[in-house]
This record gives sequence, C-alpha cells and structure tokens, in this order.
Amino acid sequence: MRDSSPIEAAVGIEYYVSETDGTGGRLRDRPEDFRVDERESFGADLRDLDADVGSYPHLVFRATLRRWDTNDFASALSKRLGVSRERVSWAGTKDKHAITTQLFSIKYGDNELPSVDGAEIEPLGRAGRPVLFGDLAGNEFEVIVRDAERPENAERIADELRRFGADDGDASDGAAVPNYFGQQRFGSMRSITHRVGLDVVRGDWESAAVRYVCESSEREPERTQAARTRLAEEREWADANELLPGGLRFERAIAGRLAEGATGPEDYRAALETLPTNLQRMFTNAAQSYAFNRMLSERLRRGLPFGQPVVGDVVCFADDDGLPDPGRSQTVETSQLETIRRHCKRGRAFVTAPLVGTGTEFGTGEPAEIAWSVLADLGLERGDFDRPGEFGSEGTRRAIRVETDLVVELDPLTLRFSLPNGSYATVLAREFLKGDPGNLA
Repeated sequence: MRDSSPIEAAVGIEYYVSETDGTGGRLRDRPEDFRVDERESFGADLRDLDADVGSYPHLVFRATLRRWDTNDFASALSKRLGVSRERVSWAGTKDKHAITTQLFSIKYGDNELPSVDGAEIEPLGRAGRPVLFGDLAGNEFEVIVRDAERPENAERIADELRRFGADDGDASDGAAVPNYFGQQRFGSMRSITHRVGLDVVRGDWESAAVRYVCESSEREPERTQAARTRLAEEREWADANELLPGGLRFERAIAGRLAEGATGPEDYRAALETLPTNLQRMFTNAAQSYAFNRMLSERLRRGLPFGQPVVGDVVCFADDDGLPDPGRSQTVETSQLETIRRHCKRGRAFVTAPLVGTGTEFGTGEPAEIAWSVLADLGLERGDFDRPGEFGSEGTRRAIRVETDLVVELDPLTLRFSLPNGSYATVLAREFLKGDPGNLA
C-alpha cells in the first residue's frame, strides 16, 4: 500500500494498492485516447419508431459523442429542438474529454432529431418511459497513456492488481481495485462538489451557494480565480455575468437568483434550485461519495480484506446481471462468515460500505466503527440527509471492490477493461500512472 497525492487525499482517496512506481504519462491527450462504450440495460418495452406517440412519448436514441459533456450535449440538443432540457435523459454521465457511445431518450413527438456537431445520433425506437440514470450494466473502456516514462512497469502493476483481486494473495486472471469514486466525481478542475454537498446536508444553504459560485482553484485560469474572489468579497451578484466567463453558466444562474435578493436560507436554497435537478442531486451524492472514499481508505489502513467479509460487514447479493443488489443485503454474523465468504468468492455476494443517508444500515463491529468514525469526523448524522427536494437521500450501499478483466498493451501503453455501472476508469488508471491527478482528467 502506497500513499496517494494530497489532491486525491482531499477527496478521500488516500492510498494506492499497488507498490510499483507508476508509468507516468497522461490520459486524454486527444479524444480517441479515451473511448467509452456503454453496456446498455434499458429494461422498458422498446417499440418501433412508428409506435403511437401517445402511448410511447419517449424517443430512445444512441449517440456517439466527441468532445461533449453529457449535460452540455443534452442542453444543446434541447435548445435546437426548442424544448426543456429536462425532457432529455440518459443512462450514465460522461465528460467531454473522450469519445463516448451513450443511451439517451427525449420526450418528443418526432423521430427525426437535428444534427449536432460532434455527435452521431441513431434513433432506436419509442418507449413509454424515459431512459433512466442507471439503465446500463457497465462500460467498456479503451484508454491510451501518452508519454509514459516507465511503460515497462505496467505489467508489474497489473500483477499487483491481480493479487488484490485474488482471495488467497496469489495472482488471479482478474484485476481489482478499491471501488473509489474518482476525482471527476468531485470536479476535475475544481474539486468542491462534495464540499458544497456537505454544506447542503448540514443545512448551510448560504455557504453552499456562495461556495459554488465563489470558491476557486489554482487549476482555473487567473481571470476566473480573480472573478470568483471579487464576487466572494463584494457579494455584488448582479456583476456575475460581466465577471464570470460565459462557460460558467451554472454559477451565473445561481448568482442571477441571488441578485434578486438573498436575505435568508430560503433564498440561497432557491438559488441552488435554479440548477438542473441532476446537478442538485450531485451535491448530496458527492458528499456521500467523499464519506465512502474515506471509509475505504480507513479499511485499507487497518488492513481489512476487500474481497471477503469480516464479522459485522454488510454484504449485498448479486442480481440477475451478477451485480450487487443493495435491496438484498445482510449483516454478516460469526456463524455465517464462512458461508458468505464462499458466496463472495463465487461472485454471488459483495462486501459493501454505506453511501450514507437517512435509512442506511451500518452493520456491526469494526466495519460499523469505521462508518461512524468517518461520519463523526465530518460532523454529520444520518438524519442530516433529510433535506427537501433533490437534496435529500435515504442512502444505499456500494461494493467496496471492483474487478475487471484487464488487458495491457505497449507502444503506446493501452489499457482495455470493463467496469460495472458507477465505477470509475480513472480509479484503475491512477494505479498505473501514479502522478498528478490532473493527468487523469
């Protein structure tokens, strides 16, 4: 086990599980260096394109995007059509520094969609419900590492990850890493999403809104940093449109609402509610993710296993797709330990940690102690997640380890692997590069 960078530690990612020096290099030098293809799992009845629009109002389509963030593409498409962006939905969020193939739907009566630069759109059919976030089994990745300084280290790192994926310490066919939430969950350029989320669940709406608009990062352009600092000092929200670059439209939206008057918590909350609903949810989700990352780091520090449970762990059993089903969970007692370990070894059960919410189960023993200690350090209780609208969460559970079949090729250094929905390619790639997290963005 090896310490991570301070930047990663700031979002709860405190360790590498591989000891070998990194290859160095960088990701996403060009869009084709980072390819993502969704493994779709749309469970609704998909009818032909000529199906009755009244019964099947949602047009389902697949889009291959180049240099498009998912939210930005949805906004651009809805604007071209003259409809609300809320009519567009998707299975998984991707960022723009890649070529991605994704599943979308739009509540729209026509089957013809306008062309959008950098997007290849393929209508698939009509459905009675939209594509929902999570309507995919996982993602297939092809990642090229440019300018690797020590590419010869890649196979040794892969072997260490295969040992982490084995129950008995010997190398296995599959590699594994802790199922951390990656840096981009918290903001690659400005890692504050979880800090805003912590403000939200603590009920400090003013701090949340002001932080999102005003807190800067040294990775941002100097002009942007200066603009945020000035707004923080002067609180002249009407100046935001002039001061902030045009690309910061969400900050502008919040500032625009604050400019109408901000005299109490309800005004600051209303300002946050000007954002799309998925971004509102993202704040609380990021706070949950940060706490989860810290729990995994503490488990690593204590030397507890990831592929096998200890007494007090909560395991989730596999669904029909072989993925963890948070709705089927069980706290492991001493009398059940060996049986459940066999289930985990066969991929029928998974050790989990909480994404804390109002209804989250913490288990018992040392795993529960870890969860409670992280929550206490953050000054939170489960009831703090009882917030209005999109800001509240009942919580759930997430597997603490993710496994994959990994193929490593050289010249250029290329990583091919698949991950289940919700797991981050950069969490595996960081084990290889072991450098500036900015080189993963």
